Amino acid sequence: MEIAIIAHDLKKELMAQFCIAYCGVLANHHICATASTAQYISDATGLKIDRLMSGEHGGEQQIASRASFNEIDVLLYFRAPQSNPRTMAIENELLLTCDRLNIPVATNLASAETIITALGRGELDWRDNVNPRSEYNRNKKK
Repeated sequence: MEIAIIAHDLKKELMAQFCIAYCGVLANHHICATASTAQYISDATGLKIDRLMSGEHGGEQQIASRASFNEIDVLLYFRAPQSNPRTMAIENELLLTCDRLNIPVATNLASAETIITALGRGELDWRDNVNPRSEYNRNKKK
């Protein structure tokens, strides 16, 4: 599966702790994240993460673009309660894209744990039919 991760500055530590706790599940999937989040998680877990641009320099738009082409299977997006009005439009567009394409999204710890445990049990394998071109799905069929 293709997992995208975004964490606002106030949530990076929480995201890193989450990724440490679920490193065993995450290691079996392809992960991309915005720049500082990717660095933070990689340093904490040793996971290989594709590093995109920082969120404020277009990283969220990169993830939104991937999502719009159905190249993202799960989005873990830990947001700060008080978002910057400048970035709210980008966030809303990303979340609407995920809603439109049935991409599971977690915006807090509780929903992230629900999604990641389902992923670990294979309950999101239906995404293989939606995103058969992902690197993960191509390698799984070999």
